Amino acid sequence: MTERIFTGWTFQRVLYFLLGAIVMVQGIVDGQWIGVLFGGYFASMGLFAFGCAAGNCYTGNNTINNEQKSTSAILDVEYEEIKIK
Repeated sequence: MTERIFTGWTFQRVLYFLLGAIVMVQGIVDGQWIGVLFGGYFASMGLFAFGCAAGNCYTGNNTINNEQKSTSAILDVEYEEIKIK
């Protein structure tokens, strides 16, 4: 767990952590406890590298490398025209 916290920091992960911490502090100052929960969720995403802060939202974990991809050739497709009476 400590390895996950201390390694792999990206700009996106730092941004999630900082903005989540800011929302948490602002929620505490204003007494808005739902803001503390909301900020805590985003700060924990940045701290523990899960969800979008780890880069898994839009790219996923693609473990297939180039050698494993299919090398089959593209086949020619023949089309038949259908006439309506």
